[in-house]
Amino acid sequence: MTSLPLAAVPLSGYTTLRVGGPATRFVSAESAEEVVAAVRTAEDRLLVLGGGSNLVISDDGFDGTVVRVANTGSKIDSLGDGRVALTVEAGEDWDAVVCRTVEAGLGGLECLSGIPGSVGATPVQNVGAYGVEIAQLLISVDLLDRASGEIRTLTAAELGLGYRTSMLKNTERAVVLRVRFELADGGLSAPIRYTELARVLGVRQGRQVPAADARAAVLELRRGKGMVLDQDDHDTWSVGSFFTNPVVADGELPGVLSRIASAVGADTPVPQYPAGVGTSKLSAAWLIERAGFAKGYPGSSNPVTLSTKHTLALTNRGEAKAADVVALAREIRDGVAARFGVTLHPEPVLVDCAL
Repeated sequence: MTSLPLAAVPLSGYTTLRVGGPATRFVSAESAEEVVAAVRTAEDRLLVLGGGSNLVISDDGFDGTVVRVANTGSKIDSLGDGRVALTVEAGEDWDAVVCRTVEAGLGGLECLSGIPGSVGATPVQNVGAYGVEIAQLLISVDLLDRASGEIRTLTAAELGLGYRTSMLKNTERAVVLRVRFELADGGLSAPIRYTELARVLGVRQGRQVPAADARAAVLELRRGKGMVLDQDDHDTWSVGSFFTNPVVADGELPGVLSRIASAVGADTPVPQYPAGVGTSKLSAAWLIERAGFAKGYPGSSNPVTLSTKHTLALTNRGEAKAADVVALAREIRDGVAARFGVTLHPEPVLVDCAL
């Protein structure tokens, strides 16, 4: 375990958006035991850092201790009937783990390929993409309960998993140490549910394909949207999708759709999708674009713009500050609300800054 003051080293170097000031103290913990020790001994405010792919950290930095979760390792146990349990330490790189499962002939995670960040963050955010989310695959997590100081195992059902959220998000109550997933042996993907992915693969929705084929298609789609990290491509200097898709109760949906239709014209279909019992989901990207925020807005001379490939991503064009990111996000949120009466909510965790 390494510990050092970061008076001159900004946290921007530890996040995919590449913004954020320094921490008072920085600890890199390379085993679960070191993570536990670092968290238990922190005497000030605590920020647990994984891959930094879902954080916007203030330009003033973080007045407290940052613990970087860097524990690695994994194992596979048979569950019988063609199913296995994959246990992975929280500090493992997520996409590297997905790649290894595909190479091992395991299906389930392939549609979550190309997502940056660490394994420990995936249940916190209930990460999802292309018709698959962590809640569908998660068995349990081992975590450090900060209130009791105990290491506990919680099942997926106990985590309050919802659309891009869980009981662990935006709280300091626990730190994830390792995660367990249930996957299928045999080399086939999960059923392909996402229309765009099915089209690229040339199959009907609900069909299975070789997991390697699904991974390759997902990576192709994500690269086309600037959603695979690339040092030389500023469209990937982001937190991925900055806003979640609005979820609306079905009873409220007709009124919401009526307001949107009055703004864009009754003949324009409004994309909507099932989002669980009694709810529907609208497309945040569609709302952003039709509120007047095009790809690349507000122009290449600005420090932060919408991606030139995808309107859900706010991107650092090279010299941006957190304040620049927040200002553009606030402008987009307020613009969508003014035009459609729909409030967008940020997907990343905002550390000492707010919209």
